[in-house]
Amino acid sequence: MFAQWQQRAQEAGVSLRPPPPLPTTCCGRGCNGCVWEGYYAAAAWWQQEAELRLRA
Repeated sequence: MFAQWQQRAQEAGVSLRPPPPLPTTCCGRGCNGCVWEGYYAAAAWWQQEAELRLRA
């Protein structure tokens, strides 16, 4: 997903901030407040920002 948005931005001459890094500390036990929940929220926010910057 990130690569597609970055490609579109590059073609449009728009710079985007780097996407959020993948979590490296997940224990795999399905914890409440898992690092993956934060990652998915950050990824969604990054995508929304990318969309807005490409529309401008």
